[in-house]
Amino acid sequence: MAEEEFDTDVCVVGGGPAGLVLALLMLRSGVRVTVVERSRTHHREFRGEILQPGAMALLDDLGVLAGARARGGHEHDRFRLVEGDRVLLEADYRLLPAPYDHLLSIPQAHVLDELLAHCHRFTGFRWLDGRRVGGLVRREGRVAGVTAAGPVGPCTVRARVVVGADGRYSRIRRLAGIGAGRTEAFAHDVLWFKLKESHNQSKSNSVEPPVRDVRVFRAGGSPVLVYASWPDRIQVGWTLPHKGYRDIAGQGLDHVRDELCRAVPPYAHLIREQIRSQGDLSLLDVFSSRAERWADDGLVLIGDAAHTHSPIGAQGINLAVQDAVVLHPVLVGALAAGDTGAARLGAFEELRSPDIAAVMRLQALQSKAMLSQGPFATRVRPRLARVLRHTPLYRKILHRIAYGNPSIRISDGSEERVMSCRRRSTAPPL
Repeated sequence: MAEEEFDTDVCVVGGGPAGLVLALLMLRSGVRVTVVERSRTHHREFRGEILQPGAMALLDDLGVLAGARARGGHEHDRFRLVEGDRVLLEADYRLLPAPYDHLLSIPQAHVLDELLAHCHRFTGFRWLDGRRVGGLVRREGRVAGVTAAGPVGPCTVRARVVVGADGRYSRIRRLAGIGAGRTEAFAHDVLWFKLKESHNQSKSNSVEPPVRDVRVFRAGGSPVLVYASWPDRIQVGWTLPHKGYRDIAGQGLDHVRDELCRAVPPYAHLIREQIRSQGDLSLLDVFSSRAERWADDGLVLIGDAAHTHSPIGAQGINLAVQDAVVLHPVLVGALAAGDTGAARLGAFEELRSPDIAAVMRLQALQSKAMLSQGPFATRVRPRLARVLRHTPLYRKILHRIAYGNPSIRISDGSEERVMSCRRRSTAPPL
């Protein structure tokens, strides 16, 4: 079978939120883009479904939010930490300015399908799905493309810049010899699963689906995240000690179900009815990482390939979209100048690093606030939350969680103007 060969300006490896947002931005700037994606479909079980207001605003500016929402999603007004009938902590998104005064639970496939549809409107776009990258093309010591294999045979994509947007276990990062910089910064992993809402429950057995809020239950030991997932599912994330699931699972599925029922009593009957095998459960190994460098000559990393975070605070898609928006003018400027060396592309890391460090600090605080155990924390937490709610700090923290760095805006691709703006308006750390 003959090898296919393609030439492009930017080759993006990974068709997730970071990769497709960047592709669309570059296409709008007149740059040719080829995206290489391993999967053949977006309709997979994604865990990241929560859009923060910051991501919604940027996707709206791109013109894709309305179409993605029309495919289906749930709005959530608040994030609540609850124990029995008590609300221990609450983040009320209704205090934020409209129209982004809520969280949006939306299948990631809806967002990706809409982004891809917009990319296909440009003649300079090529979508190579079902292709697994096998190597980097190098010319005179610099990255100049990728080789990949797929159902129609091998292919080579030659590019002026390769963007590694292929996730936390990035193959591009590994092929480039860049260390992942993994750290075990969190004491918990998350076991994810979905339950189908039952609309014909008896009154004594009814479930109130959390349609308008995202909840963390602290009923029995390890906290459990619960929210409504489109169209009629309940997304559940059970936190458990880091690396501890093997011991729990080793005691059998009945034991796992018993522990889940104890952790989230309102959904116990659905858990017993619907969790029938270990295949219904998906374990997320929670860690943070920061690649030892984000750029080489002809190569730049973005999203989870560059920095990986805990799921706490639902920041994954927010960070991916913002990464693409920040990288866009850097890439446009580099291509226009004919300089795609590591020093020039490394400006992306310089610009983005303060924001990433701030998110990691904030997630560490959120982890302590939500997951810390003990009678003292249980007594003090709701009292502090009530006091905090009536202070300016409450809105500041809420806005930081919702938007990250508020100065991040979609640009026309002028690198110098955007870099100057970011230097003036970078938010101070909490």
